[in-house]
Order: sequence, then C-alpha cells, then structure tokens
Amino acid sequence: MQGLLIPLSSLLSGAGLLVVGVGLLFSLLGLRAGLAEFSGLVTGLIMSAYFSGYILGTYVCPAVIRHVGHIRAFAAMASLASLASTMPLLHALWVDPWFWGLLRLVTGVCLVGLYIVIESWLNTLAPSHGRGKVFAAYMAVTFVALALGQWLILVGDKLGFVPFALISVLFSFALLPITLTRVAEPVSVSPPRLGLRRLYEISPLGLAGAVVSGMLNGAFLGMGAVYAQAVGFTDAGVATFMAATILGGAVFQWPLGHFSDSHDRRHVMLSVCIGGAALALLGFFLSRGSEQALIALGIVYGGLVFALYGLSVAHVNDLIDASRLLEVTGGLLLLHGTGAAFGPTVAGALMDALGPASLMLYFALVLAALAVFAAWRIRAKPAVPESEKSGYVVMSGSSPAVLQMDPRAHPEDGPPPH
Repeated sequence: MQGLLIPLSSLLSGAGLLVVGVGLLFSLLGLRAGLAEFSGLVTGLIMSAYFSGYILGTYVCPAVIRHVGHIRAFAAMASLASLASTMPLLHALWVDPWFWGLLRLVTGVCLVGLYIVIESWLNTLAPSHGRGKVFAAYMAVTFVALALGQWLILVGDKLGFVPFALISVLFSFALLPITLTRVAEPVSVSPPRLGLRRLYEISPLGLAGAVVSGMLNGAFLGMGAVYAQAVGFTDAGVATFMAATILGGAVFQWPLGHFSDSHDRRHVMLSVCIGGAALALLGFFLSRGSEQALIALGIVYGGLVFALYGLSVAHVNDLIDASRLLEVTGGLLLLHGTGAAFGPTVAGALMDALGPASLMLYFALVLAALAVFAAWRIRAKPAVPESEKSGYVVMSGSSPAVLQMDPRAHPEDGPPPH
C-alpha cells in the first residue's frame, strides 16, 4: 500500500482540483445569471443542461475511452471542458441563455468523462484490502473540494474575467498530477443499464429515493447561489451558505449511516425526509432573516438531505445479492442524475411563480412527497432482518466507474468502513 501512496495522492489531488472548479462554476454561473436578470426557469434550464450532459456522457464517454484510451480521452475532455468554461468575454458580451446552456451541456459530458477516467484509475490502484479506505478518501476529497469551490467566488470580480480564468486554471492543473503519474491502463467501463421495472420490483423506495435525492441536490447546486443572492446575502454569505451545506452533508453522513445499519433504513429515510422538510419550511420563512441563521440551518439540512442517496443505495443493497450491486446501483446512479436534470428547472419555475425564497418551499414539498411514499412502503412490507443488512457507505452522484470501488461489491475484502 505504501508504494501506491504517490500515484493515489496524485489522482486524488487531480480529482480535488477538478471538483473545486466544478463547485466554483456552479455558483459563479448562478450569480451571473441573477445579475443578468434571467428568470428562474431560464436559469434552471441552464443548470439542468449540465446534468443532461452528465447523463449523455455516461453513454458517450465509455465508447470514446475504449476507442482512444484513458490518457488521450482524459486530455481531450479536460481541454474541451476548460474551453467551455473559459469564455469570459463571450459570457460578458453575449449574455444568451441558449449559448450558456450549450456550454453547460458540453461541460457535463466532458466532466463525467474525466470522472470515469480518474475513478477507473483509482479502482485499478486500490488494493483489495484497502479498497474501502481509497473509496472513503475519494468521497471526502469530493465533498471538501466542492465546498472549497464555493468560496472561490470571492476571488476577483464575479462580473469580470478572473473567476472564469481561475476555473480554466483549475481544470488545466487537474491534468498535471494525473498525466505525470505512471498508472496501468484500467479496464474500460461499460455504461450502466437502467431497468426501471426491475429496480421498482426490488425496492420502490430505493428507486424513489435516488430520483428525489437528485432533484434536491441538483436544485441546490444549480439554484442555491441564485436563492442566496436574491434574498439579500452578501457574496461571502452566498459562499458560506453553499459551502456549509455541502460540508454538513459530508460530516453527518457517517453517524447517520452508521445509525441506519442497526435500524430499519426506511424509518431513517422517513425521519430524514420529515426533518429535512421541516428545516426547509423554516428556511422559507427565515429567508429574509439572518444570514447566520440560514447558514446554521443549511448545515443541518445538508447533513440530512445529502445522505438520502447513500441511504437509498444501502436500502437496495440490503435486498440484493452482492454480485448484483454494480448492475443495480448503476441504474440508481442514472436515476439520481435524471432527478438532478429535472430539479433546477422545476425549482426555477417555482421561484418565478412564488419568489426566490420558494426554493426552500420546493425542497420541503419534494421531501414531504418522499416521506409520504416512505410511510406507505413501511406499512406495505416488513423490514429487512438485521442479519441480512450490509454496511452503509458514503456516496455521491459521480460516474459509473466509482461503483467499482464500492467495498460492498467485494464482500471478501471485509465490511466497509464508516
């Protein structure tokens, strides 16, 4: 394991730089769209284009990688993603939502390709006895980097060239530690298969949870900065609100997931939905109140809601054989991405109709709907016996390649860490 520390560190640092740029780009475009007086629906459509590109990329990028190899595919996708995010003069001089949406679509396709390459290499390097640790480190880097990216909106004038140039620099520097590392060519990743009927037969609640978590997280990442700016936050307040919510989602997943290992996960999901809906409703009424109060609320809200996807995957995993985990969770990942593609658009339309603060109302309504469905499923079917449950693993909606690192897919390696 010690001999692998340098290449593993290089891949993780490259992934971190990439995600920092992604986090900055989400918030920066949200703020720029608000200043350009785009409607909530138009802004939501622009943000949804990224997640649409993500879904498209899960099918297109594996074919490209198989054709030209991982290194060439990574370099090409990084260059194209950098180009799409570094057109500050065009963003400033040509404020056109169709053009911005096209850039987001292209960026989504390219970035999922980059994630596939990085995660494939990590999976190749990770020894069987240390797979869980590598997976946990990657998840931690992802959440922390996404949060750090929010604070970079404070660097330079958000109306000018600097933030877009910084994103380009981050994407470009992400290439260096990866392309300079000697890593064996990994096995190519196949696109996940989405069998809705089979997924619903296995776990209706797991399917619904994957979609809803995407709708919530996509809307937060795409419209959270728009909401904070519109209700009067300072730029520092916007950055702190976004980052604190993301970090809350990272920190609270471990204890919440550990608790679900010894309790009926459906009850945990129901409690998460009720608690998250109550917090979001409170946030709706506090939207014109104190920044500090909403930031504190965001920490707890993120701690609950960012765990929903992991809880959904864990619940489905409790119901299947470990040999089917990659197949089933690949479908859940696509459902999560599909929900994320719809979330910003639906939230933006509601914000147009009821005002910017209604983003919180959107969160509350979506969570309340899932809570009702969870309560029905609890009554319809008995709980999974504790002896048949697997361990919870912190998850985020990344790429199909990351599923290969899930330690639950390799039970011979031992239980996953918490």
